[in-house]
Amino acid sequence: MLKGFVFGKFLPFHKGHEAMMDFAITKCDFLTILICCSDKETIPCEIRRSWIAKTYTAVKNVEVRALNYLESELPNTSESSLQVSRAWSEKFKELFPDYNLVVTSEEYGNYVASFMGIQHIAFDIEKELFPVSATAIRNDLFGNWQFLPDTVKPYFALKVVLLGTESTGKSSLTKRLAQHFNCTSVNEAGRELIPDSKAFEFQDLHLVAAEHSKRIDKAVIGKSPLIIIDTDVYITKSYAHFIFNKELEINSDIYNSNKADLYFYLNNDVEYVQDGTRLSFTDRERLDRSHRETLKKHGIEVVEISGNWEQRFKKATALINELIQSKSKLAS
Repeated sequence: MLKGFVFGKFLPFHKGHEAMMDFAITKCDFLTILICCSDKETIPCEIRRSWIAKTYTAVKNVEVRALNYLESELPNTSESSLQVSRAWSEKFKELFPDYNLVVTSEEYGNYVASFMGIQHIAFDIEKELFPVSATAIRNDLFGNWQFLPDTVKPYFALKVVLLGTESTGKSSLTKRLAQHFNCTSVNEAGRELIPDSKAFEFQDLHLVAAEHSKRIDKAVIGKSPLIIIDTDVYITKSYAHFIFNKELEINSDIYNSNKADLYFYLNNDVEYVQDGTRLSFTDRERLDRSHRETLKKHGIEVVEISGNWEQRFKKATALINELIQSKSKLAS
């Protein structure tokens, strides 16, 4: 059996890495993907392992391993150095004593193979197929988003949620912000599945929570790392208490999908528009209190958005720009 391996930090795993791995699979009978995780890196090794394992879950002749190491014992560098390659080759000999080849996209692959006495097969060293690097992605997430596989995107997605009682402009602001930032948006599932706030059953709220979660999961692998979301699961839970005086049980996957980086709460200081499907004005005000209590109960910190429509838009865009600025460069 011809056994091969690829190795790297995969900070983050990108489509260039994936192409190299796909190539390596065709060159051996069994492939090991080794993730080298140092004690100085901030993205957990298990997260990186899950990105790659999910990508190759259906491929039977591939295994994904993780190596946790100390930078005081092994060098953390991608330079093509004889000294560095010699140190790592000793570790690889321990891990892969009966392997026949190594596949890399770097010049140091020749050094590693020579020290190990095995074959090196190079793949796209000039980076012509995928002109990207993990460093470039870390330095500019938005500019290199297209190079991330779908298994990686949810980890780095920036989710902004608009909350509030009925008729506070959530849907309109969601649409306007998505257009302004040229990003993905998620419409409120409740308005489609429950067209009339005065006529629905408790079980309908379970359908709303599940559907909204699916929409978010689809959006985070879309065209942009920024997603603007109209309403979330805590508002659905608030409706359960407000209308039925019952607790809506939600599984952890739905909570995880709904977890956001920034929560806006749209104040009810705008004109109430009754379109015939909404609660009465009095109930709308009571619902506002219910929403706030539910968010507080679950420890959700919100930023109040008030004023006229233009003031709301300007405040929201300013805060989203701050979020983008703080997250555009990724920590390793």
